[in-house]
Amino acid sequence: MTLHSIIIQKLLTTNAHIGRRVAAHHLKIYTYGMRNQISIIDSDKTLICLRNAASFISHLARDKNARFMFVNTNLLFDEIVEQMTKKMGIYSPRDNIMWRMGGFLTNSHSPKKFRSRNKKVCFGPIQPPDCVVVLDTERKSSVILEADRLQVPIVALVDSNMPWEIYKKIAYPVPANDSVQFVYLFCNIITKTFLLEKKKLKALKGHVRKEERDLSTKESSKEIQESVQSKNMSNISSLIGEVLVVPYQNLAPASNDIAEIKNLLDKIVVVKFNDTLGTALGFNGPKSLIGIRDGLTSLDLIVNQIQSLNLTYGCHIPLVLMNTISTHDDSLKALEKYSTSNVDILPLSQGQHPQKKSSSGQSSADELYPSDHAAAFLSLMKSSGTLDVLLSQGKEYVHVVSSDNVAAAVDPRIMSHLSQNNIEYCMEVTPTTSYLSKSKMVNQRQGMFELAEIARTLPKDSTEKFKFIDTRSLWVNLKAIRRLVDTNALKIENLSISKEMEGDQMVLQETAAGSTIQLFDKAIGINVPQFRVVQLNATSDLLLLQSDLYSTSEGVLVRNTAQANPANPSIELGPEFEKVSDFQRRFKSIPSIVGLDSLKVAGDVWFGAGVILKGRVSIVAKPGVKLEIPDGAILENKDLNDPSDI
Repeated sequence: MTLHSIIIQKLLTTNAHIGRRVAAHHLKIYTYGMRNQISIIDSDKTLICLRNAASFISHLARDKNARFMFVNTNLLFDEIVEQMTKKMGIYSPRDNIMWRMGGFLTNSHSPKKFRSRNKKVCFGPIQPPDCVVVLDTERKSSVILEADRLQVPIVALVDSNMPWEIYKKIAYPVPANDSVQFVYLFCNIITKTFLLEKKKLKALKGHVRKEERDLSTKESSKEIQESVQSKNMSNISSLIGEVLVVPYQNLAPASNDIAEIKNLLDKIVVVKFNDTLGTALGFNGPKSLIGIRDGLTSLDLIVNQIQSLNLTYGCHIPLVLMNTISTHDDSLKALEKYSTSNVDILPLSQGQHPQKKSSSGQSSADELYPSDHAAAFLSLMKSSGTLDVLLSQGKEYVHVVSSDNVAAAVDPRIMSHLSQNNIEYCMEVTPTTSYLSKSKMVNQRQGMFELAEIARTLPKDSTEKFKFIDTRSLWVNLKAIRRLVDTNALKIENLSISKEMEGDQMVLQETAAGSTIQLFDKAIGINVPQFRVVQLNATSDLLLLQSDLYSTSEGVLVRNTAQANPANPSIELGPEFEKVSDFQRRFKSIPSIVGLDSLKVAGDVWFGAGVILKGRVSIVAKPGVKLEIPDGAILENKDLNDPSDI
């Protein structure tokens, strides 16, 4: 018998699967069916929710100052809860009684005080909790309403007939029958999770102190410095943390109900970063205004995509365009043609990104540090009134899209998964070619990965260090941002690692995924297919986009199904093709690359019309030789260096 079967059998012995006679519509996703007019709760779903709740409590328990509050209205559970809180060392007879009074949480900022001749009574805790655990939500305790008002995460047992008004306020629902046996099991899991994290924290402190004593015995300051640097590198992954990566194909399909999809899409706002110039490609203006295909730019694609969704489902998805000073004016001119469209476009101007210094110490206008768009967006939410405006419009999620990825899409399937599981932060990632070749099942299995293994940008000399690439497409819950702002926990400046470092640690800072994920309690990564990520960084990317490998449909890039390889072909064009104008002159028409694995072109090479490239093709013209590929040529697994080779 497998471990999973043993756990499921344990759940069944506690009667956790027995629901009520009525299963609410929003809770049918947790039910297996009906038997003898009783709804049967899916034990697999219960186990998943238990793991999510335990993971959240585990994450919170790592903070020694974290405050938990346990709410129970059933006398049968009093002894269980008391034993649990005493073992955890957080038992408080005062709070055990005081929470039953209305306003216990909401009065915490301005407690009501009553004075008599002999004593003073204060209704309300000194500090609000960081987490509320409710064991009997059927009685609809006012604590749930107060906790939701204060944006305090709620972990609660839910039954199959719970009203939507209460269910939607619970961040981590655990669908199960609230039998004494299951409540005991649930409390036992919480206790062991809490004590395990405290034990790890204590061991970590002892380990750190031991390392400090060892460092103090070093004779040379040089040895001490080297030891500190090695310690920083070994611990950087633990500082950044881990994230659960879920394969896209494992997500449940989007509903066929148009009204349901409309309700989902109405909760979205799209933020498109438009902060990169096309000077590296020889283009005078924003990179988003470079023609991709069919006369459309990447800016046209995102607007057309949102416009199509608004027309199809009758929803309202606004677009916030994050410009810089150098891209703002040109982008406004390009958007004038959409003045009568059904898309509300809000262009904003942000500050410039710092320039990256070359090895000679001079700055280059074309080479910028990889900007953390998540940090920039959260900084905007904190400093402006945009967050309040979006929440007042009923928006719940913001889809942040980078300026480079032109294949990003507003996907109802992803939005449905985030909404159903109350995900606060989601980053779309895709496996690196080297990791995909080693692990063929990476697109089918989910697992935990260190953020240090997810590259924001992938340097050519560090490909083996990373397993995933951050597509720079994010999904962030606006209510979670509001919670961070209200609790003064949104401190972007403390998340970045200093750039005043050398060697591999400098590379890791510039390339590792954004550290803003640490701010959120429930964050995941979604492993999207590689063809969903097309970065427009060079003319080689332009060749991919303008070829027959891609087409456009309602603003979305669609990949040619005739391409068997899931990864896009590797294309390397020489400096003769570096500028967009040179690229366009040297191709009479864009070749067909369906079936192409890799292409390398260097030297004075010119392409005719109707050229077909397949397999591995290398065209490197000798110095002083002009190499012209004739019209209709078919090159498959060819190495060309001279006209006689054609």
